[in-house]
Amino acid sequence: MTGETTAALLATTSGGYLLVLAIMLPLIGTIAIVLLGGQRAERVALVVAPLGLVIAAAILASVWSSGQPLVYIVGGWRPPLGLALRSDGISAVMIAITAIVMCATVLFARGQFRGPAPGVEGRAQMVFWSLLLAVWGALNAVFLGDDLFNLYVALELLTFGAVPLVCLDGRAETLSAALRYLLFALMGSVLYLLGVALIYGAYGTLDIVLLAGVVRSEPVIWVAVALMTVGLIAKTALFPLHLWLPNAHAGAPAAASAILSALVVKGSFFLILRLWFDVMPGQIHLPAQILGFLGAGAILLGSVLALRQARLKLLIAYSTIAQIGYLFLLFPLAVGSGIASPFASIAWTAGLLQLASHAFAKAAMFMAAGMIYEALGHDRIDRLGGAGRVVPIAVFAFAIGGLSLMGLPPSGGFSAKWMLLQASVGEGQWWWIIVITLGGLLAAGYIFRVISPTLIQPFPAPELKAVVPVSRQGVALALALFAVLLGFVPLEPWPLLQIGRTAVEAHLP
Repeated sequence: MTGETTAALLATTSGGYLLVLAIMLPLIGTIAIVLLGGQRAERVALVVAPLGLVIAAAILASVWSSGQPLVYIVGGWRPPLGLALRSDGISAVMIAITAIVMCATVLFARGQFRGPAPGVEGRAQMVFWSLLLAVWGALNAVFLGDDLFNLYVALELLTFGAVPLVCLDGRAETLSAALRYLLFALMGSVLYLLGVALIYGAYGTLDIVLLAGVVRSEPVIWVAVALMTVGLIAKTALFPLHLWLPNAHAGAPAAASAILSALVVKGSFFLILRLWFDVMPGQIHLPAQILGFLGAGAILLGSVLALRQARLKLLIAYSTIAQIGYLFLLFPLAVGSGIASPFASIAWTAGLLQLASHAFAKAAMFMAAGMIYEALGHDRIDRLGGAGRVVPIAVFAFAIGGLSLMGLPPSGGFSAKWMLLQASVGEGQWWWIIVITLGGLLAAGYIFRVISPTLIQPFPAPELKAVVPVSRQGVALALALFAVLLGFVPLEPWPLLQIGRTAVEAHLP
Protein backbone atom coordinates (compact mmCIF):
# COMPACT_ATOMS: atom_id res chain seq x y z
CA MET A 1 0.00 0.00 0.00
CA THR A 2 1.57 3.28 -1.06
CA GLY A 3 1.98 6.29 1.19
CA GLU A 4 -0.51 8.32 -0.86
CA THR A 5 -3.10 5.56 -0.64
CA THR A 6 -2.60 5.22 3.09
CA ALA A 7 -3.00 8.96 3.57
CA ALA A 8 -6.20 8.93 1.53
CA LEU A 9 -7.68 6.09 3.59
CA LEU A 10 -6.66 7.69 6.88
CA ALA A 11 -7.81 11.29 6.50
CA THR A 12 -10.97 12.84 7.93
CA THR A 13 -13.65 13.09 5.27
CA SER A 14 -16.56 15.47 4.90
CA GLY A 15 -19.29 14.27 7.23
CA GLY A 16 -16.86 12.33 9.40
CA TYR A 17 -18.28 14.03 12.49
CA LEU A 18 -21.40 11.86 12.03
CA LEU A 19 -19.35 8.88 13.19
CA VAL A 20 -18.58 10.63 16.47
CA LEU A 21 -22.24 11.54 16.94
CA ALA A 22 -23.31 7.94 16.31
CA ILE A 23 -21.22 6.77 19.26
CA MET A 24 -21.60 9.73 21.59
CA LEU A 25 -25.35 10.32 21.36
CA PRO A 26 -26.41 7.03 23.04
CA LEU A 27 -23.66 7.37 25.63
CA ILE A 28 -24.73 10.94 26.44
CA GLY A 29 -28.27 9.57 26.80
CA THR A 30 -27.00 6.94 29.24
CA ILE A 31 -25.26 9.57 31.37
CA ALA A 32 -28.38 11.76 31.29
CA ILE A 33 -30.52 8.88 32.56
CA VAL A 34 -28.12 8.19 35.43
CA LEU A 35 -28.13 11.88 36.39
CA LEU A 36 -31.88 12.46 35.99
CA GLY A 37 -33.07 9.16 37.49
CA GLY A 38 -35.71 6.60 36.59
CA GLN A 39 -38.57 9.08 36.36
CA ARG A 40 -37.13 10.67 33.20
CA ALA A 41 -35.34 7.64 31.77
CA GLU A 42 -38.05 6.81 29.28
CA ARG A 43 -38.24 10.40 28.05
CA VAL A 44 -34.51 10.51 27.46
CA ALA A 45 -34.68 7.29 25.43
CA LEU A 46 -37.59 8.65 23.40
CA VAL A 47 -35.48 11.71 22.51
CA VAL A 48 -32.30 9.77 21.73
CA ALA A 49 -33.96 7.10 19.56
CA PRO A 50 -35.18 9.26 16.65
CA LEU A 51 -31.98 11.33 16.69
CA GLY A 52 -29.94 8.13 16.50
CA LEU A 53 -32.04 6.95 13.57
CA VAL A 54 -31.46 10.26 11.73
CA ILE A 55 -27.70 10.01 12.28
CA ALA A 56 -27.64 6.41 11.05
CA ALA A 57 -29.61 7.38 7.95
CA ALA A 58 -27.22 10.28 7.29
CA ILE A 59 -24.19 7.97 7.52
CA LEU A 60 -25.76 5.45 5.16
CA ALA A 61 -26.78 8.17 2.69
CA SER A 62 -23.34 9.76 2.76
CA VAL A 63 -21.48 6.50 2.11
CA TRP A 64 -23.96 5.46 -0.57
CA SER A 65 -23.96 8.79 -2.44
CA SER A 66 -20.20 9.37 -2.32
CA GLY A 67 -19.15 5.79 -2.98
CA GLN A 68 -16.38 6.30 -0.41
CA PRO A 69 -16.08 5.40 3.28
CA LEU A 70 -16.53 8.06 5.93
CA VAL A 71 -13.46 8.58 8.10
CA TYR A 72 -12.84 10.61 11.23
CA ILE A 73 -9.34 10.96 12.71
CA VAL A 74 -9.70 11.37 16.47
CA GLY A 75 -7.80 14.42 17.72
CA GLY A 76 -6.19 14.93 14.32
CA TRP A 77 -3.55 12.24 15.02
CA ARG A 78 -3.41 9.66 12.25
CA PRO A 79 -2.77 5.96 12.96
CA PRO A 80 -0.57 4.38 14.13
CA LEU A 81 -0.08 7.22 16.64
CA GLY A 82 -3.77 8.11 16.78
CA LEU A 83 -7.15 6.47 16.26
CA ALA A 84 -9.54 6.47 13.33
CA LEU A 85 -13.27 5.88 13.07
CA ARG A 86 -14.31 4.46 9.71
CA SER A 87 -17.63 3.59 8.09
CA ASP A 88 -17.55 1.60 4.88
CA GLY A 89 -20.63 0.20 3.14
CA ILE A 90 -21.00 -2.79 5.46
CA SER A 91 -20.68 -0.83 8.70
CA ALA A 92 -23.12 1.81 7.39
CA VAL A 93 -25.69 -0.94 6.80
CA MET A 94 -25.04 -2.39 10.26
CA ILE A 95 -25.53 1.00 11.92
CA ALA A 96 -28.81 1.51 10.05
CA ILE A 97 -30.11 -1.95 11.07
CA THR A 98 -29.13 -1.26 14.67
CA ALA A 99 -30.92 2.09 14.70
CA ILE A 100 -34.16 0.64 13.31
CA VAL A 101 -34.26 -2.25 15.79
CA MET A 102 -33.32 0.01 18.70
CA CYS A 103 -36.05 2.53 17.87
CA ALA A 104 -38.60 -0.28 17.67
CA THR A 105 -37.38 -1.68 20.99
CA VAL A 106 -37.74 1.72 22.65
CA LEU A 107 -41.36 1.92 21.51
CA PHE A 108 -42.07 -1.68 22.53
CA ALA A 109 -40.40 -1.40 25.95
CA ARG A 110 -42.55 1.58 27.00
CA GLY A 111 -45.27 -0.90 28.01
CA GLN A 112 -42.80 -3.01 29.99
CA PHE A 113 -40.57 -0.36 31.54
CA ARG A 114 -42.79 2.69 31.71
CA GLY A 115 -41.64 5.35 34.14
CA PRO A 116 -42.73 5.09 37.80
CA ALA A 117 -45.29 7.25 39.53
CA PRO A 118 -44.20 10.79 40.50
CA GLY A 119 -42.00 10.77 43.57
CA VAL A 120 -40.95 7.14 43.11
CA GLU A 121 -37.43 6.35 41.97
CA GLY A 122 -37.75 3.54 39.41
CA ARG A 123 -34.47 1.64 39.58
CA ALA A 124 -35.58 -1.08 37.17
CA GLN A 125 -36.59 1.54 34.63
CA MET A 126 -33.37 3.49 35.03
CA VAL A 127 -31.22 0.38 34.71
CA PHE A 128 -33.03 -0.92 31.63
CA TRP A 129 -33.09 2.33 29.68
CA SER A 130 -29.49 3.23 30.54
CA LEU A 131 -28.24 -0.24 29.55
CA LEU A 132 -30.24 -0.15 26.33
CA LEU A 133 -28.60 3.09 25.23
CA ALA A 134 -25.19 1.88 26.41
CA VAL A 135 -25.53 -1.23 24.23
CA TRP A 136 -26.49 0.99 21.28
CA GLY A 137 -23.41 3.17 21.72
CA ALA A 138 -21.13 0.14 22.13
CA LEU A 139 -22.52 -1.50 18.98
CA ASN A 140 -21.87 1.65 16.97
CA ALA A 141 -18.33 1.75 18.35
CA VAL A 142 -17.82 -1.85 17.20
CA PHE A 143 -19.10 -1.07 13.71
CA LEU A 144 -17.02 2.11 13.35
CA GLY A 145 -13.79 1.16 15.09
CA ASP A 146 -10.67 0.77 12.93
CA ASP A 147 -8.20 -0.21 15.66
CA LEU A 148 -8.12 -3.76 17.06
CA PHE A 149 -7.53 -2.64 20.65
CA ASN A 150 -10.23 0.01 20.45
CA LEU A 151 -12.54 -2.71 19.18
CA TYR A 152 -11.64 -4.77 22.25
CA VAL A 153 -12.74 -1.86 24.45
CA ALA A 154 -15.98 -1.55 22.48
CA LEU A 155 -16.62 -5.29 22.85
CA GLU A 156 -16.17 -5.07 26.60
CA LEU A 157 -18.58 -2.15 26.81
CA LEU A 158 -21.05 -4.21 24.79
CA THR A 159 -20.62 -7.21 27.08
CA PHE A 160 -21.06 -5.27 30.30
CA GLY A 161 -24.12 -3.55 28.87
CA ALA A 162 -25.71 -6.77 27.60
CA VAL A 163 -25.09 -9.17 30.49
CA PRO A 164 -27.14 -7.26 33.12
CA LEU A 165 -30.08 -7.14 30.70
CA VAL A 166 -30.34 -10.92 31.08
CA CYS A 167 -31.00 -10.82 34.82
CA LEU A 168 -33.07 -7.67 35.30
CA ASP A 169 -35.76 -9.60 37.20
CA GLY A 170 -33.21 -10.94 39.73
CA ARG A 171 -34.47 -14.55 39.62
CA ALA A 172 -31.96 -17.31 40.42
CA GLU A 173 -32.23 -18.90 36.97
CA THR A 174 -31.64 -15.63 35.13
CA LEU A 175 -28.70 -14.77 37.40
CA SER A 176 -27.22 -18.19 36.57
CA ALA A 177 -27.77 -17.58 32.84
CA ALA A 178 -26.16 -14.14 33.06
CA LEU A 179 -23.15 -15.55 34.93
CA ARG A 180 -22.65 -18.23 32.27
CA TYR A 181 -22.90 -15.56 29.57
CA LEU A 182 -20.34 -13.43 31.41
CA LEU A 183 -17.88 -16.33 31.77
CA PHE A 184 -18.03 -17.17 28.07
CA ALA A 185 -17.74 -13.49 27.14
CA LEU A 186 -14.73 -12.97 29.41
CA MET A 187 -13.05 -16.07 28.03
CA GLY A 188 -13.59 -14.65 24.57
CA SER A 189 -12.18 -11.30 25.63
CA VAL A 190 -9.01 -12.83 27.04
CA LEU A 191 -8.35 -14.79 23.86
CA TYR A 192 -9.05 -11.76 21.70
CA LEU A 193 -6.71 -9.56 23.76
CA LEU A 194 -3.90 -12.14 23.59
CA GLY A 195 -4.18 -12.08 19.81
CA VAL A 196 -4.12 -8.28 19.77
CA ALA A 197 -0.92 -8.28 21.85
CA LEU A 198 0.78 -10.70 19.45
CA ILE A 199 -0.18 -8.63 16.41
CA TYR A 200 1.07 -5.41 17.99
CA GLY A 201 4.35 -7.06 18.95
CA ALA A 202 4.86 -8.30 15.38
CA TYR A 203 3.76 -5.27 13.36
CA GLY A 204 3.76 -2.25 15.68
CA THR A 205 0.25 -1.14 14.69
CA LEU A 206 -3.32 -2.26 15.30
CA ASP A 207 -5.04 -0.13 12.67
CA ILE A 208 -6.93 -2.39 10.25
CA VAL A 209 -6.12 -0.34 7.14
CA LEU A 210 -2.41 -0.28 7.95
CA LEU A 211 -2.34 -3.97 8.89
CA ALA A 212 -3.93 -4.92 5.57
CA GLY A 213 -0.79 -3.69 3.81
CA VAL A 214 1.86 -5.28 6.04
CA VAL A 215 0.50 -8.60 7.32
CA ARG A 216 2.45 -11.65 6.09
CA SER A 217 1.69 -15.35 6.35
CA GLU A 218 3.81 -16.32 9.33
CA PRO A 219 3.26 -18.31 12.55
CA VAL A 220 2.73 -15.33 14.83
CA ILE A 221 -0.15 -13.91 12.80
CA TRP A 222 -1.81 -17.31 12.46
CA VAL A 223 -1.66 -17.88 16.22
CA ALA A 224 -2.93 -14.37 16.91
CA VAL A 225 -5.83 -14.53 14.48
CA ALA A 226 -6.77 -18.04 15.65
CA LEU A 227 -6.96 -16.85 19.27
CA MET A 228 -9.01 -13.82 18.30
CA THR A 229 -11.36 -15.87 16.14
CA VAL A 230 -12.06 -18.41 18.89
CA GLY A 231 -12.70 -15.58 21.32
CA LEU A 232 -15.13 -13.89 18.94
CA ILE A 233 -16.86 -17.21 18.20
CA ALA A 234 -17.52 -17.59 21.93
CA LYS A 235 -19.15 -14.16 22.01
CA THR A 236 -21.16 -14.91 18.87
CA ALA A 237 -22.38 -18.24 20.30
CA LEU A 238 -21.37 -20.23 17.22
CA PHE A 239 -21.45 -24.00 17.65
CA PRO A 240 -19.81 -25.54 19.70
CA LEU A 241 -19.39 -22.45 21.93
CA HIS A 242 -23.14 -21.76 22.00
CA LEU A 243 -23.96 -23.15 25.44
CA TRP A 244 -24.53 -19.78 27.11
CA LEU A 245 -27.05 -18.41 24.61
CA PRO A 246 -30.35 -20.32 25.06
CA ASN A 247 -30.94 -19.61 28.76
CA ALA A 248 -29.59 -16.07 28.50
CA HIS A 249 -31.87 -15.06 25.63
CA ALA A 250 -34.88 -16.98 26.90
CA GLY A 251 -34.64 -15.65 30.45
CA ALA A 252 -34.24 -11.97 29.63
CA PRO A 253 -37.26 -9.63 29.35
CA ALA A 254 -38.75 -9.63 25.86
CA ALA A 255 -37.35 -6.20 24.97
CA ALA A 256 -33.85 -7.28 26.06
CA SER A 257 -34.11 -10.65 24.29
CA ALA A 258 -34.97 -8.80 21.08
CA ILE A 259 -31.75 -6.77 20.99
CA LEU A 260 -29.58 -9.59 22.35
CA SER A 261 -30.60 -11.91 19.53
CA ALA A 262 -31.06 -9.35 16.77
CA LEU A 263 -28.01 -7.17 17.41
CA VAL A 264 -25.58 -8.05 20.19
CA VAL A 265 -24.35 -11.38 18.77
CA LYS A 266 -23.89 -9.64 15.40
CA GLY A 267 -21.27 -7.30 16.86
CA SER A 268 -18.68 -10.05 17.37
CA PHE A 269 -19.65 -11.67 14.05
CA PHE A 270 -18.94 -8.35 12.35
CA LEU A 271 -15.43 -8.35 13.84
CA ILE A 272 -14.78 -11.86 12.53
CA LEU A 273 -15.61 -10.50 9.07
CA ARG A 274 -13.25 -7.58 9.62
CA LEU A 275 -10.47 -9.82 10.86
CA TRP A 276 -10.46 -12.29 7.98
CA PHE A 277 -11.59 -10.20 5.02
CA ASP A 278 -9.82 -6.92 5.85
CA VAL A 279 -6.74 -7.97 7.83
CA MET A 280 -6.13 -11.44 6.32
CA PRO A 281 -7.89 -11.47 2.92
CA GLY A 282 -5.20 -13.52 1.20
CA GLN A 283 -4.95 -16.23 3.86
CA ILE A 284 -8.58 -17.17 4.42
CA HIS A 285 -9.23 -20.25 2.26
CA LEU A 286 -8.73 -23.06 4.82
CA PRO A 287 -10.15 -21.10 7.81
CA ALA A 288 -13.18 -20.20 5.68
CA GLN A 289 -14.02 -23.86 5.20
CA ILE A 290 -13.65 -24.53 8.92
CA LEU A 291 -15.95 -21.62 9.79
CA GLY A 292 -18.41 -22.86 7.17
CA PHE A 293 -18.56 -26.34 8.69
CA LEU A 294 -19.05 -24.85 12.17
CA GLY A 295 -21.91 -22.82 10.70
CA ALA A 296 -23.42 -25.96 9.17
CA GLY A 297 -23.22 -27.70 12.55
CA ALA A 298 -24.97 -24.74 14.16
CA ILE A 299 -27.77 -24.82 11.55
CA LEU A 300 -28.50 -28.51 12.04
CA LEU A 301 -27.99 -28.77 15.81
CA GLY A 302 -29.77 -25.50 16.63
CA SER A 303 -32.77 -26.46 14.49
CA VAL A 304 -33.08 -29.94 16.00
CA LEU A 305 -32.84 -28.56 19.54
CA ALA A 306 -35.43 -25.89 18.71
CA LEU A 307 -37.83 -28.64 17.63
CA ARG A 308 -37.50 -30.29 21.05
CA GLN A 309 -38.27 -27.27 23.22
CA ALA A 310 -41.40 -27.04 25.36
CA ARG A 311 -41.20 -23.25 25.91
CA LEU A 312 -41.64 -20.66 23.20
CA LYS A 313 -38.76 -18.35 24.16
CA LEU A 314 -36.34 -21.29 24.40
CA LEU A 315 -37.43 -22.41 20.94
CA ILE A 316 -36.68 -18.94 19.56
CA ALA A 317 -33.33 -18.89 21.37
CA TYR A 318 -32.21 -22.20 19.85
CA SER A 319 -33.43 -20.92 16.50
CA THR A 320 -30.97 -18.03 16.91
CA ILE A 321 -28.12 -20.54 17.12
CA ALA A 322 -29.28 -22.07 13.84
CA GLN A 323 -29.71 -18.76 12.06
CA ILE A 324 -26.25 -17.59 13.17
CA GLY A 325 -24.92 -20.65 11.35
CA TYR A 326 -26.15 -19.31 8.00
CA LEU A 327 -24.01 -16.21 8.47
CA PHE A 328 -20.85 -18.32 8.59
CA LEU A 329 -21.62 -19.94 5.23
CA LEU A 330 -20.58 -16.55 3.83
CA PHE A 331 -16.92 -17.38 4.52
CA PRO A 332 -16.36 -20.41 2.25
CA LEU A 333 -18.67 -19.06 -0.46
CA ALA A 334 -17.03 -15.62 -0.55
CA VAL A 335 -13.54 -17.05 -1.13
CA GLY A 336 -14.23 -20.21 -3.13
CA SER A 337 -12.71 -19.05 -6.43
CA GLY A 338 -11.26 -15.77 -5.21
CA ILE A 339 -12.44 -12.61 -3.48
CA ALA A 340 -12.97 -10.90 -6.86
CA SER A 341 -15.28 -13.68 -8.12
CA PRO A 342 -18.85 -12.58 -9.00
CA PHE A 343 -20.10 -15.39 -6.75
CA ALA A 344 -18.14 -13.85 -3.90
CA SER A 345 -20.20 -10.66 -4.29
CA ILE A 346 -23.38 -12.75 -4.34
CA ALA A 347 -22.29 -14.51 -1.15
CA TRP A 348 -21.50 -11.17 0.53
CA THR A 349 -24.93 -9.81 -0.35
CA ALA A 350 -26.58 -13.04 0.82
CA GLY A 351 -24.75 -12.94 4.15
CA LEU A 352 -25.65 -9.32 4.91
CA LEU A 353 -29.23 -9.88 3.73
CA GLN A 354 -29.49 -12.89 6.04
CA LEU A 355 -28.11 -10.78 8.88
CA ALA A 356 -30.63 -7.99 8.32
CA SER A 357 -33.67 -10.21 7.81
CA HIS A 358 -32.74 -12.27 10.87
CA ALA A 359 -32.34 -9.13 12.97
CA PHE A 360 -35.81 -7.84 12.11
CA ALA A 361 -37.54 -11.23 12.22
CA LYS A 362 -35.96 -12.39 15.46
CA ALA A 363 -36.61 -9.09 17.26
CA ALA A 364 -40.26 -9.35 16.16
CA MET A 365 -40.53 -12.97 17.32
CA PHE A 366 -39.07 -12.31 20.77
CA MET A 367 -41.40 -9.32 21.20
CA ALA A 368 -44.36 -11.46 20.10
CA ALA A 369 -43.37 -14.24 22.49
CA GLY A 370 -43.15 -11.74 25.35
CA MET A 371 -46.64 -10.43 24.64
CA ILE A 372 -48.06 -13.97 24.42
CA TYR A 373 -46.52 -14.65 27.83
CA GLU A 374 -48.06 -11.47 29.25
CA ALA A 375 -51.50 -12.33 27.89
CA LEU A 376 -51.59 -16.02 28.84
CA GLY A 377 -49.26 -16.02 31.85
CA HIS A 378 -47.00 -18.69 30.32
CA ASP A 379 -45.18 -19.57 27.10
CA ARG A 380 -45.58 -23.37 27.04
CA ILE A 381 -46.09 -24.37 23.43
CA ASP A 382 -48.60 -27.13 24.15
CA ARG A 383 -50.85 -24.64 25.96
CA LEU A 384 -50.86 -21.81 23.41
CA GLY A 385 -54.39 -22.60 22.25
CA GLY A 386 -56.42 -19.43 21.85
CA ALA A 387 -53.40 -17.12 21.65
CA GLY A 388 -54.42 -16.21 18.12
CA ARG A 389 -57.64 -14.71 19.46
CA VAL A 390 -56.13 -13.06 22.54
CA VAL A 391 -53.14 -11.36 20.86
CA PRO A 392 -53.82 -11.82 17.13
CA ILE A 393 -51.37 -9.19 15.86
CA ALA A 394 -48.55 -10.60 17.99
CA VAL A 395 -49.21 -14.14 16.72
CA PHE A 396 -49.33 -12.82 13.14
CA ALA A 397 -46.00 -11.02 13.67
CA PHE A 398 -44.47 -14.26 14.98
CA ALA A 399 -45.76 -16.13 11.92
CA ILE A 400 -44.44 -13.54 9.47
CA GLY A 401 -41.03 -13.55 11.18
CA GLY A 402 -41.05 -17.34 11.06
CA LEU A 403 -41.67 -17.30 7.30
CA SER A 404 -38.40 -15.40 6.90
CA LEU A 405 -36.52 -17.91 9.07
CA MET A 406 -37.90 -20.76 6.97
CA GLY A 407 -36.83 -19.01 3.79
CA LEU A 408 -40.26 -18.78 2.18
CA PRO A 409 -40.94 -16.09 -0.43
CA PRO A 410 -41.40 -13.17 -0.48
CA SER A 411 -39.19 -12.65 2.58
CA GLY A 412 -35.66 -11.44 3.16
CA GLY A 413 -34.80 -14.89 4.49
CA PHE A 414 -35.87 -16.42 1.16
CA SER A 415 -33.74 -13.96 -0.85
CA ALA A 416 -30.73 -14.55 1.39
CA LYS A 417 -30.97 -18.34 1.24
CA TRP A 418 -31.66 -18.32 -2.50
CA MET A 419 -28.51 -16.27 -3.09
CA LEU A 420 -26.53 -18.60 -0.83
CA LEU A 421 -27.77 -21.48 -2.97
CA GLN A 422 -26.74 -19.60 -6.12
CA ALA A 423 -23.27 -19.01 -4.71
CA SER A 424 -23.01 -22.68 -3.67
CA VAL A 425 -23.85 -23.83 -7.20
CA GLY A 426 -21.56 -21.24 -8.79
CA GLU A 427 -18.62 -22.18 -6.59
CA GLY A 428 -19.26 -25.92 -6.95
CA GLN A 429 -19.63 -26.33 -3.19
CA TRP A 430 -22.77 -28.53 -3.36
CA TRP A 431 -22.62 -29.68 0.28
CA TRP A 432 -23.87 -26.29 1.50
CA ILE A 433 -27.01 -26.80 -0.61
CA ILE A 434 -27.89 -29.84 1.49
CA VAL A 435 -27.33 -27.92 4.73
CA ILE A 436 -29.41 -24.91 3.64
CA THR A 437 -32.27 -27.14 2.46
CA LEU A 438 -32.32 -29.21 5.65
CA GLY A 439 -32.14 -26.06 7.77
CA GLY A 440 -35.19 -24.61 5.99
CA LEU A 441 -37.21 -27.81 6.47
CA LEU A 442 -36.33 -28.02 10.17
CA ALA A 443 -37.21 -24.33 10.62
CA ALA A 444 -40.60 -25.02 9.04
CA GLY A 445 -41.09 -27.80 11.55
CA TYR A 446 -40.52 -25.72 14.66
CA ILE A 447 -42.38 -22.65 13.35
CA PHE A 448 -45.50 -24.62 12.42
CA ARG A 449 -45.24 -26.42 15.75
CA VAL A 450 -45.92 -23.04 17.38
CA ILE A 451 -48.42 -21.62 14.88
CA SER A 452 -50.71 -24.67 14.86
CA PRO A 453 -51.88 -24.53 18.51
CA THR A 454 -52.30 -20.73 18.47
CA LEU A 455 -55.01 -21.06 15.81
CA ILE A 456 -57.04 -23.57 17.85
CA GLN A 457 -59.72 -22.25 20.19
CA PRO A 458 -59.69 -24.49 23.28
CA PHE A 459 -62.60 -25.10 25.61
CA PRO A 460 -62.71 -23.49 28.05
CA ALA A 461 -61.15 -20.37 26.56
CA PRO A 462 -57.78 -19.36 28.06
CA GLU A 463 -57.86 -16.94 30.96
CA LEU A 464 -56.55 -13.51 30.01
CA LYS A 465 -53.82 -12.47 32.47
CA ALA A 466 -53.17 -9.02 31.00
CA VAL A 467 -54.38 -6.85 28.16
CA VAL A 468 -51.62 -6.22 25.64
CA PRO A 469 -52.03 -2.88 23.83
CA VAL A 470 -52.42 -3.04 20.07
CA SER A 471 -49.66 -0.44 19.71
CA ARG A 472 -47.07 -2.79 21.22
CA GLN A 473 -48.24 -5.64 19.01
CA GLY A 474 -47.95 -3.28 16.06
CA VAL A 475 -44.25 -2.68 16.79
CA ALA A 476 -43.52 -6.40 16.49
CA LEU A 477 -45.56 -6.61 13.30
CA ALA A 478 -43.69 -3.66 11.78
CA LEU A 479 -40.33 -5.37 12.37
CA ALA A 480 -41.64 -8.62 10.90
CA LEU A 481 -42.83 -6.73 7.83
CA PHE A 482 -39.34 -5.20 7.48
CA ALA A 483 -38.01 -8.77 7.21
CA VAL A 484 -40.58 -9.46 4.49
CA LEU A 485 -39.89 -6.24 2.56
CA LEU A 486 -36.22 -7.18 2.29
CA GLY A 487 -37.39 -10.00 0.04
CA PHE A 488 -38.25 -7.45 -2.65
CA VAL A 489 -34.70 -6.17 -3.07
CA PRO A 490 -33.07 -7.21 -6.39
CA LEU A 491 -31.43 -10.64 -6.27
CA GLU A 492 -28.04 -9.31 -7.30
CA PRO A 493 -24.85 -8.11 -5.60
CA TRP A 494 -25.19 -4.80 -3.76
CA PRO A 495 -22.45 -2.32 -4.77
CA LEU A 496 -22.98 -0.60 -1.42
CA LEU A 497 -21.38 -3.56 0.38
CA GLN A 498 -18.17 -3.20 -1.63
CA ILE A 499 -17.61 0.45 -0.71
CA GLY A 500 -14.48 0.68 1.38
CA ARG A 501 -13.53 -2.97 0.93
CA THR A 502 -12.32 -2.72 -2.65
CA ALA A 503 -10.14 0.29 -1.80
CA VAL A 504 -8.22 -1.75 0.73
CA GLU A 505 -8.02 -4.97 -1.29
CA ALA A 506 -6.90 -3.25 -4.48
CA HIS A 507 -3.79 -1.88 -2.77
CA LEU A 508 -2.69 -4.99 -0.96
CA PRO A 509 0.90 -5.84 -1.89
